[in-house]
Amino acid sequence: MVFWVFGYGSLVWNPGFEYDEKVVGYIKDYRRVFDLACIDHRGTPENPARTCTLEQIEGAICWGAAYCVRGSPEKERAAMEYLERRECEYDQKTLVNFYKEGNPLQPLLTGVIVFTSTPDKVSNKYYLGPGPLEEMARQIATAVGPCGNNRDYLFLLEKAMFDIGHEDDMVIELANEVRKVLGALGKGISMEKKLVGSSPHIPLKSQSHIPSLQLRLLPEAVAMDS
Repeated sequence: MVFWVFGYGSLVWNPGFEYDEKVVGYIKDYRRVFDLACIDHRGTPENPARTCTLEQIEGAICWGAAYCVRGSPEKERAAMEYLERRECEYDQKTLVNFYKEGNPLQPLLTGVIVFTSTPDKVSNKYYLGPGPLEEMARQIATAVGPCGNNRDYLFLLEKAMFDIGHEDDMVIELANEVRKVLGALGKGISMEKKLVGSSPHIPLKSQSHIPSLQLRLLPEAVAMDS
């Protein structure tokens, strides 16, 4: 028994399950976007995180890592059950072709599983859709859940893509915008404490449907998965 699964988010740096082989490569006609809510790992129902999903775009490519699980049915079942629990916000499993660098015409693997989400807010309660860069950055800068800060997820993905030699311009742009938000937050809190000596809390009116977004300092956290 054998199956392959493609990781394009936290699976790139933290697969979390027993696998037999890892291959860096890409899939075609998809791009990575931060359009999916996470309410149980790096966010909460009241302040959801933004995590990766895939958007179907003809001609696009998405780099990541494919993992192979081979062996007994029990081993395969254990890995898939883990992935389904972890990726519970994704409502689809899609089968894709997987390519390695240097051979864009011939897929290295076919029938690779990738967790995706339906891009519809009515049928998929976790789908947030795209938003203005500054708005998404504020949300990512402030969201936190049981597995850590939303910002850590983004920064670790940025580093992971650098480490495999295939940086994602959108990830870099979003990460830099989050750094701007965090920098402004730090300056604002410093000034507030000087003026009134109050606790660090700066409300920010959000124009999105995301409830109760507020800028506040968050504790440092050890990143796990999302």
